[in-house]
Amino acid sequence: QVQLVESGGGLVQAGDSLKLSCAASRRTSRIDTMGWFRQAPGKEREFVAAISWSGGTTYYAASVKDRFTISRDNAKNTVYLQINSLKPEDTAVYYCAARTYLSTSLDARNFNYWGQGTQVTVSS
Repeated sequence: QVQLVESGGGLVQAGDSLKLSCAASRRTSRIDTMGWFRQAPGKEREFVAAISWSGGTTYYAASVKDRFTISRDNAKNTVYLQINSLKPEDTAVYYCAARTYLSTSLDARNFNYWGQGTQVTVSS
């Protein structure tokens, strides 16, 4: 099965930038899509961005597309999430997810592997 390990979270100030990383290991050849989701306290987990592993097609939530950039390095089996102009409302646990089957859905239920998450806290 695929293992995912996120890194790069932390405490930052509003307006700062942050780059999250997600390293995938084991059976990475089975990955079709990788994505980032986030969950703020008291809220449901929400989709942020996704990228197809082979073609590099990217998908974004409308609320973040101007500030977030997802990218991948297939040689390193790593996906990144660059976050610019951070806002306090970006505070959440950010999860990396992978899907090992073909699907166009960006719903969290359609990603079958998950990392443990990395906390991002933005102070005003």
